[in-house]
Amino acid sequence: MSFVITGLPVEEFRPLFGLSDADLAARGIIRQTATAPIGFPCRITLEDAREGETLLLLNYEHQPADSPYRSRHAIFVNERATETRRAVDEIPGCLAVRPQIALRAYDQAGMMTAAEISPGADLAPVIDRMLADARVAYLHAHNAGRGCFAARIDRA
Repeated sequence: MSFVITGLPVEEFRPLFGLSDADLAARGIIRQTATAPIGFPCRITLEDAREGETLLLLNYEHQPADSPYRSRHAIFVNERATETRRAVDEIPGCLAVRPQIALRAYDQAGMMTAAEISPGADLAPVIDRMLADARVAYLHAHNAGRGCFAARIDRA
């Protein structure tokens, strides 16, 4: 089954890029500099930031469904992001390099119907299997360790 993994819309975050640390702090946002090649995953580009790049760490409502599964969590967005990543039938870098990704399946009402954990490099067959269930409207990928939202996955 063909699938698409989509980053968050850059337009939502562009007004925050370049704000002073004080202005960000007033919004509950922290600017951080990537200090390693892995560990600072941008939710717009779906790639880890390079060492020295700045990211914004903020709380984001990734599951706005009016259900018990409504959810928000901390995410990173790279201040150098210029466009939203849309990966068709491929696993983007920030997912592929993670040792464990939790996939959560949701129906149209935002109710979770299934969940599985897989190494990031092995996600494609798990995605295919989960999306083959007609009840599933979309998937969310989360880093299994810290629980951070990683990306949304839909049928292509």
